[in-house]
Amino acid sequence: MLPSTPEWKSLVNHYNKNVSVQMRDLFTQDTERFTHFSLSASGIMLDYSKNRVTDETMHLLMNLAQSSGLVDKRAEMFNGSAINTTENRPVLHTALRNFSGKAVYVEGVDVMPQIQATLAKLEIFVNDISSGKKVGYTGKAFTDVISIGIGGSFLGPKIMSEALKPYQQSQLNVHFIANVDGCHIHDVLAKVNPETTLFITSSKTLTTQETLRNTLTARDWFVATASDEEVKHHFACVSSNVEAAQALGIDKDNIFPMWDWVGGRYSVWSAIGLPLALAIGFDHYREFLQGAFEMDEHFTQAPLEKNIPVILALLGIWYRNFHGAQSQVLLPYYHYLRGLPAYIQQLDMESNGKSISLDNKSMSYDTGPIIWGSEGTNGQHSFHQLIHQSKTPIPVDFLMPLFPFHKMGNHHDMLASNCFGQSQALMSGQSLQEVKAAMKKANCDVSEIQKLSTHKVMEGNKPSNTLLFETLTPKVLGSLIAMYEHKVFIQGVIWNVNSFDQWGVELGKSLGNKVLTKISDPSETLDMDGSTNALIKLYRSR
Repeated sequence: MLPSTPEWKSLVNHYNKNVSVQMRDLFTQDTERFTHFSLSASGIMLDYSKNRVTDETMHLLMNLAQSSGLVDKRAEMFNGSAINTTENRPVLHTALRNFSGKAVYVEGVDVMPQIQATLAKLEIFVNDISSGKKVGYTGKAFTDVISIGIGGSFLGPKIMSEALKPYQQSQLNVHFIANVDGCHIHDVLAKVNPETTLFITSSKTLTTQETLRNTLTARDWFVATASDEEVKHHFACVSSNVEAAQALGIDKDNIFPMWDWVGGRYSVWSAIGLPLALAIGFDHYREFLQGAFEMDEHFTQAPLEKNIPVILALLGIWYRNFHGAQSQVLLPYYHYLRGLPAYIQQLDMESNGKSISLDNKSMSYDTGPIIWGSEGTNGQHSFHQLIHQSKTPIPVDFLMPLFPFHKMGNHHDMLASNCFGQSQALMSGQSLQEVKAAMKKANCDVSEIQKLSTHKVMEGNKPSNTLLFETLTPKVLGSLIAMYEHKVFIQGVIWNVNSFDQWGVELGKSLGNKVLTKISDPSETLDMDGSTNALIKLYRSR
């Protein structure tokens, strides 16, 4: 078990000896600390100097990574070994952005020709829609695309489209529907014209309850104006269930494959990325893939101690398992990147939210943290209070481009000052002596100083990373997402969990289907628990 290993015990001893170390002192002792604890790769600069670590800490963490077999397991993932052991599948989202020219094998078959053929088919489809070559049933060019999916089939394309809004094609509006709540699809359909709307359904099996219901509703809405025959012009599908897609009237030429060796939360690099490619154009989508490939190259080739995903992963383990941090907050100081916390939330929590190890044992240590966050500077006026003064350690990732896409006066200077100022404040804090001196300088009387000074004390020593990039281009965004993917993989390796299954999600789907049957059919016996039976009965009686 992990806590009994020499590497883990060394970290426990190191933590106990250094628990009172202050980052303020570390910066005083080493005036070049930023240089020693920062690095750049794939268009991203990581400053991790504002962490409660020393050279010895990082050395011990690197020993932990080496002892976990990370290097070999990394090679297994990229080479197509079945590292998703509970489902006996390879994990090959990296092959979808493989520009190396090298073969990647699954059960002895090189899958790169399939991937390249799908990418070529996507390019033709996207370019034909964008140029107006492919049109609707009345001969009008498409003006709107409605993407229907849920989970990874929805979140990736939606959030990446938001992040790359400056690159969106002006002639196409892309909308996303996931929730089965009828209010959502009602509001989206109310905005569009059936003559000029293209629907894309993304579902590996085409049996997911929410996606199938929304697709059928969209189809009914469309044929109420057009006809069943015209569905083939207006519907496309990303699925491995070709027969089910064709049964909906979708033309085979508009059906794109999915493979079981690509998990939903890693699928934006596959044909699931079709709505994103339509939103930003295929050339920019290829750049997005290229950026991820460059981060893959960095992850596989850079030494562990100079490897951005490795460093981020180890820092996360340092706080989760040794400092008792239950969560990590992501703070993008860039409006277009505001959806990133939600994306990483699924990526991280669905991957490493586990309590059973790969050798089928219940673990005595914590794994995946709670991921949350919001865009800066909004959070500074709400939940930053918790980060600054809570007794609970909450590590932070600050993210910001050096150059915004839109230059508006000194807005970005103010944004940067808040981003850097917040990380400085978390690190340095504000002592009682400093508070009293500031209040005295502001001419506060003695009684007020006595009453308020302790409330204004900030302990500081709160850890954070700062990730900077020149501009949020498609390539940089691809690198950024791949970086977090690899961070999650590394942590899963060290924690000895399968980061690529999601049995908790599957249980929720299964029970949801059972409950729907009992809601839809009053003759069904209510044989669930007392609470669920009562809730169904109340719903039936409305």
